[in-house]
Amino acid sequence: MFAVALTVGAVLWMYGRDLPDTEALAQYAPPTISRVYSGEGLLMDEFARERRVFAPADEIPDLVKQAFISAEDKNFYVHKGYDPRGIAAAAFDAATGGPLRGASTITQQVMKNFLLGGERSAERKIKEIILSARIEETLSKEDILELYMNEIFLGQNSFGVAAAAQTYFNKSLAELEVHEAAYLAALPKAPSTYHPVRAVDRAVERRNFVLREMFENGYITAAEFQTARDMPLETVQSGAFASFRRSLPPRDYFTDEIRRQLSGRFGEEEFFTGGLTIRATVDPLLQDRAARALQGGLERYDRSRGVYHGAEAQIPEDQLANWREALSDLRVPRDVEGWRPAVVLGFDGGSAVIGIEGLPSEAERIPASDVTWARPRLEGGGLGAKARSAQDLLAVGDVIHVAEGEQGWSLRQIPEVQGGFMAMDVNTGRVLAMQGGFSYQSSVFNRATQATRQPGSSFKPLVYAAALDTGYSPATIVIDAPIEIDTGSGDIWRPKNASNQFYGPTPLRTGIERSRNLMTVRLAQDVGMETVARYAERFGVYDNLEPYLANALGSQETTLFNMVAAYAMFANGGERVEPTLVDRVQDRWGETVYRHDRRECLNCAETSLPAGEAPRIQSNRKRVIDPITAYQLTSMMRGVVDRGTAARTVNLPVPIAGKTGTTNDAKDVWFVGFSSNIVAGCYIGYDIPRTLGRGASGGGMCGPVFNEFMEVAIQEYGGGRFTVPDGGRFVKIDRITGGRVDDFASGPEVVAEYFRDGEEPFYGVGAAIDGGFAMGSNLPLFRPEDEVQGGTEVVTSSGRTTVVPEKANVGTVTAGGLY
Repeated sequence: MFAVALTVGAVLWMYGRDLPDTEALAQYAPPTISRVYSGEGLLMDEFARERRVFAPADEIPDLVKQAFISAEDKNFYVHKGYDPRGIAAAAFDAATGGPLRGASTITQQVMKNFLLGGERSAERKIKEIILSARIEETLSKEDILELYMNEIFLGQNSFGVAAAAQTYFNKSLAELEVHEAAYLAALPKAPSTYHPVRAVDRAVERRNFVLREMFENGYITAAEFQTARDMPLETVQSGAFASFRRSLPPRDYFTDEIRRQLSGRFGEEEFFTGGLTIRATVDPLLQDRAARALQGGLERYDRSRGVYHGAEAQIPEDQLANWREALSDLRVPRDVEGWRPAVVLGFDGGSAVIGIEGLPSEAERIPASDVTWARPRLEGGGLGAKARSAQDLLAVGDVIHVAEGEQGWSLRQIPEVQGGFMAMDVNTGRVLAMQGGFSYQSSVFNRATQATRQPGSSFKPLVYAAALDTGYSPATIVIDAPIEIDTGSGDIWRPKNASNQFYGPTPLRTGIERSRNLMTVRLAQDVGMETVARYAERFGVYDNLEPYLANALGSQETTLFNMVAAYAMFANGGERVEPTLVDRVQDRWGETVYRHDRRECLNCAETSLPAGEAPRIQSNRKRVIDPITAYQLTSMMRGVVDRGTAARTVNLPVPIAGKTGTTNDAKDVWFVGFSSNIVAGCYIGYDIPRTLGRGASGGGMCGPVFNEFMEVAIQEYGGGRFTVPDGGRFVKIDRITGGRVDDFASGPEVVAEYFRDGEEPFYGVGAAIDGGFAMGSNLPLFRPEDEVQGGTEVVTSSGRTTVVPEKANVGTVTAGGLY
């Protein structure tokens, strides 16, 4: 006996050295799912490497614990980590040629899963027993059971009992019935061996074994045992319950962008395994409208080209007898509202006979009249004749998309052209909607955040902002005339207006309303591209804008995300706002680890507020531009919508400001606009840039997308007049000449411009004399065609005193000023 004891002690000492520290298990934090919720608390998406939902021991029902204890370790509550009787029985079976069994207790399985490998050897078994004895001294039985029931693999990529309950029964642990808990407890031995569909008989047999053990251990009554044993095995996999995953909305650009951004902030490991709770800024109603509006705009353009791109996929004719199964196995986009995947089964006259996913009929039709808009693309790349029947475009076995039409089912296709859309709150930076393309399931590339494209004329407000901050006003006259720029490399750049015309002396306001390129280049030349670059970088449009004059017309690439954020700063009066897709992030213990809105509420600690008094929020944001500059620019961009390049497509019930953008050869088109509280932007173009064709423009293509979205946004969030800052006054101006008019003047050519105090233009700046113009009491009299010497001090129509840099001729003299 002494020798045996000495031998056992020596073995335990030898194998007990250098074992892992069991204390670490007390701080165990299993890899768990990170979940994204909407502002209303609805689950939007999940991200994980292993599907595990952590359940504390006190939240796991006794019934579930008892099922696993009965199946795996009925002496769990009485042994000290290992079961000598079980080990002896296993050894006897092995010695006598009986079936091999592990004899591992739940505690030993925890040690194997957490601290030891999975190899089968006597050495590992000894270490397992030693560690099990140690952990029983460190943790309570409930803590050990918590570790086990959250770590164990139960098949279908489910780790832990809470995830498995959702995967197999779409239920929480508290909702499980006895026979369902027993089935889960049957799985640890070999989940695939007891698959609920492929091995249903074995699965039921094993489940009933667990039920019998529960009865014999006194956990359930004889009646409960009998009832549960007779229950059929009904699971999500057998179709008896809806899948938990199907209750989630399909992943979209918004939640995927959250993944991308938070993986960068917290690291991929923490994001996918940290059990984060993420409160998204998304407004589900606006997100849906953004998707529909952009999809509608892209499809309208695609249909206008009149080209059919071909089938999504093909099902061989010998598989068409089981076309439903073949179609369901194909990965085709299913995230476009109102569209369904379908397969062409044959033809009837000029119509196509189709089978549609989710519909019982096999005799649905696409009529010939529905396909006459399209021409097929031929093998050589050319285009065939316009279709007159469905057979001109389709073939038997083609997998296509259809939507309900006026005369039956209508053929649809994923457009080749792509685009992005984004909307956010101008005051908080909360992104309310984001659509990064036509269909996320078709292309996960997010064109709102990842595509860098030339913004074209939508960049011009940054040039005008720099000018307004350096002495210009909306009524300042700038010459719209040909200009030549030496690029420094021996080439001469001759920019042109989109119309290829020149318009002479023109007020600043008209320059932005009509998107005049020549005026913008002259303005940038006068202000200095270094100054323009500083403004663009301050607004976050670029990290480093090259100070070339061509970039004043939006030649350097940026993202829609950056452009929308920049326009928000015009809308909110010139304060910096950082766009965010996330309001708050909490870790697995509920501690807030990120919060976006850090403004202070001055009276939120009060138990109550007087009637009519709202919480007072103190802004701590930095100022980007002067508030008067922001308002002047907003007023000028209202003219873009009221009578400028967006007037025909943007028509909304509240004041809207914005700017269109169309790049060279119409390769990219933009519109970014805003109300008093929401800013939104649209971009459309091919992923590999090529012209969109004659007539393509930001106002014509993106304007309707913006308008459709904002109709819903205004219904939900309202809108009002833009806030007028202190320090200025309104003056009536002739928007054609830039000259001041009578305060009581009205008409389509009269606008009320906002000027800084002391910078208002004078009435006529003197008096018209014999067709000439007196420029103040101490300034010379000029007549048309007079020569003005360099260095002469003059007053312009806006009231600015300036010096003629070199000899020039007077162009036009009016009562409004000198051009």
